[in-house]
Amino acid sequence: MMRHWIALTAFILTAETAFAGVRIKDITSTYGVRDYPLVGYGLVVGLQGTGDTLRNAPFTEQSLQSMLSRMGVNLPVNGPGPGGAPGPQNSPMRTRNLAAVMVTASMPPFAAWGTTLDVTVSSMGDATSLMGGTLILTSLTGVDGDVYAIAQGPIAVSGFSASGQSETLTHGVATVGRIPNGATLEKEPPRPKSNDGALALELRNPDFVTSVRIADAINGYARKRYHITSAVERDSRTVSLRLPPGVHATRFLAEIGDLHVSPSTPAKVIIDERTGTVVIGADVQISPVAVTHGSLTLRVTEAPQVSQPAPFSNGQTVVTSQTAVTASEPAGQVATLAGPDLKTLVKGLNQIGLKPTGIISILQAIKNAGAMQADLEIQ
Repeated sequence: MMRHWIALTAFILTAETAFAGVRIKDITSTYGVRDYPLVGYGLVVGLQGTGDTLRNAPFTEQSLQSMLSRMGVNLPVNGPGPGGAPGPQNSPMRTRNLAAVMVTASMPPFAAWGTTLDVTVSSMGDATSLMGGTLILTSLTGVDGDVYAIAQGPIAVSGFSASGQSETLTHGVATVGRIPNGATLEKEPPRPKSNDGALALELRNPDFVTSVRIADAINGYARKRYHITSAVERDSRTVSLRLPPGVHATRFLAEIGDLHVSPSTPAKVIIDERTGTVVIGADVQISPVAVTHGSLTLRVTEAPQVSQPAPFSNGQTVVTSQTAVTASEPAGQVATLAGPDLKTLVKGLNQIGLKPTGIISILQAIKNAGAMQADLEIQ
């Protein structure tokens, strides 16, 4: 009788091979069109005593002094510490309502001046929570050092942390937050150049068969509409394109992006032993093998007993232990596995009626026996 098992932390994901195909724009990206990461350093103010400790985070104190100095507020210099050196313990500032943070964002391609971006704010010091804080005006720079955007605004934090003398409750991460539309683009990103009319599509999952199928689908469309051959498969990752005369790259990419192809997936089995997750690819096949899987259970029981001496005797009352050892082993069930397709393979594994850990052990043993025609990747 077939047994189906479902587990929260251990499961098998399967996929059928018969489908209509996917769009080209869902499995490829245009060469040179990418996001540009931005980064900045700033201060978050308005915290309710959950910010950085200035003694433990000197960079926060220096940033605060620099910000107040630019605003015309002059603070006394730190007094001498031990040995005459400047000491942060003599700093006149004792606030816990601000925190030093790193601000990151991703600038999409072809973004224009004034475009708003979502930013992520992460604490750098010993702040315990950024909830209720507001990011002060922060410049975001790219890898070339130029300022591309400025960020400011209240922070939305999903996690929280509450603690007392004997217990601490934490949910999520309270030291990381986001500001929706918190950054404004001040400089446009560099645009990819295609003056020579040459374009290229890059496959997100490189494969020679998929690359050829994409080129064939584009050429079939280009011959009917423009009477030219436009695509050439360069390798497993790249498909080169030639623009039709008088057609802009945006229009041509939009037209071929909706063409459907059937991508080829490698025969692979992914095993995550930490969580018990098994993912079996659609093209995985197993040669006919006989498999049995059993477990031996030993149970040791200690039963304390009291030895009571007879009345008026010189004996002593002692406690003895009686040990009982039992062994149990379920009857072995031999099943024949043969996987000409994914559905048959999963059916055979379910017939054995094993837990996910047993499925993982069997798949590893089948691979070692040379009966699995697929790559086995253990994470």
